[in-house]
Amino acid sequence: MALEIRYARAGDHPAIGEILDAAFGGTAERRIVERLRADAESMFELIALQDGEPVGCIMFSRLWADSMHLYSALAPLAVHPDVQRTGIGSALTLRGLEAARHFDAAAVLVLGHPEYYPKFGFSTEATAKVSASYSGSPAFMGIALVDGALDEPLMVAYPDAFSVDQG
Repeated sequence: MALEIRYARAGDHPAIGEILDAAFGGTAERRIVERLRADAESMFELIALQDGEPVGCIMFSRLWADSMHLYSALAPLAVHPDVQRTGIGSALTLRGLEAARHFDAAAVLVLGHPEYYPKFGFSTEATAKVSASYSGSPAFMGIALVDGALDEPLMVAYPDAFSVDQG
C-alpha cells in the first residue's frame, strides 16, 4: 500500500475532521483544529493518504514565547482506527518535525503519550525550563530543533483554541 504525506489543503479539511472524530471518539479535537485554522494559529498541517484515501493527519501550531525564536506545538496527531499501529503516525511525526525545521521552529512541544513521543526525541527533560499551562505533566515533552533552544528558561503560551472548553 502506497503512503503519501503532503501538506493539507482546504479541500482536505472535511476528511481531516472525520479522521479526528474517528481517532478520538468525539469532536473536541476537530473543534480545536477548526479554531486554530480560524484564528490563523496553525503553522502547517500534513495529511497521510494510503492508496489515495485520507488515513491520518498532524497539525503544528505556533506558540507565543518570550523569545526571538519560533516555537511550535504538535497537536493533534491522528490516524484512523482502521490503520492505527501500522507506522502512519510515526511517518507523520517524522515528516512533521522535518517540516517544522523548514518553518524555522527552534523547538516543538507536545502534550502526548509519554511512551510514544520519546522515540522521536521528545522528553520531559527538554521542557524542564519551560513555563506553560502544561508544565509538570509527564505528558508535556519537547524536542529542540535548534541547539540550545530549550536550555534557557522559557515562557510559552498556547493558542486560545487549546484552552477554550470544547464541550
